[in-house]
Amino acid sequence: MDKKLTRELFSRHPENPILSVDDWPYPANSVFNAAAAIVDGRTLLLVRVEDFRGISHLTVACSDDGVHGWDTDPEPTLRPDAEHHPEEIWGIEDPRITLLDEMQKWAVTYTSFSEGGPLVSLATTTDFRHYERLGPVMPPEDKDAALFPVRFDGRWAMLHRPVAKSPYISADIWLSFSPDLKHWGDHQEVIGARRGGWWDANKIGLSAPPVKTKEGWLVLYHGVRTTASGSIYRLGLAMLDLDDPTHVVHRGEEWIFGPKAHYEREGDVDDVVFPCGWICAGDEVRMYYGAADSCIALATASLSELVDFVRASPEERRRTW
Repeated sequence: MDKKLTRELFSRHPENPILSVDDWPYPANSVFNAAAAIVDGRTLLLVRVEDFRGISHLTVACSDDGVHGWDTDPEPTLRPDAEHHPEEIWGIEDPRITLLDEMQKWAVTYTSFSEGGPLVSLATTTDFRHYERLGPVMPPEDKDAALFPVRFDGRWAMLHRPVAKSPYISADIWLSFSPDLKHWGDHQEVIGARRGGWWDANKIGLSAPPVKTKEGWLVLYHGVRTTASGSIYRLGLAMLDLDDPTHVVHRGEEWIFGPKAHYEREGDVDDVVFPCGWICAGDEVRMYYGAADSCIALATASLSELVDFVRASPEERRRTW
């Protein structure tokens, strides 16, 4: 599809969708919303898999080129463990992966579906085979979380999306800090949902983890537009200050990617593009996204073009807390 007509900054891979239940080694209803990383020179996806009960778990799939020849674990890699972690009673969903160089570990944030609602849980791993669960780090309702790969003034930082149980309060992206990855505080809203007719009015959430650039932390987020025929999930960009991630430097006004292809518009949940992971290799950005909650697709973009787009957007007025 012509980007000049759609104003989209990402280009869909011609072989999309690149993973679906047809490629899966065991029975599943759908595979979608995968975290992404380069591990030992290969593309690794930590995939959300929904079974025929409606309960989700996570499974690893690896590829040499990130498109073909996926080597998928023959059974679930990380299952819900309700016996030891009751917050996971109805499944674990939508992981994000961050490499913590200081600890020589990968951090995996994911949504645990508890009886009280969805909440943010955290685990660490060195090999994506064995996981140390740190348990829930935010109370429900909260999801769409990812860590920054570095500390700020000695503390880890995490973007997430709490939601108050009120129809009058919007769903916004918040930032919290922790000295030990377990205890979190200094909670504050950092990117608020717009109001009115905007594409990202009333409900937004983090998509892939933030990426460090020379100009700032590049943040990919989704906005949910409610229409007469249902919700539409689209993607936009913001940039946070390198040294102070509480400061939004720029925020794009237009969406940069939205459901257009048939596999994005028709599925278990129509009109959804939902990335949980992207990989930067030089100037190329490879974004892996769940399409219509039914399969995994790939789109690519130029990192410099993404940065130029968001830097050309109006500067944000700084908030004080």
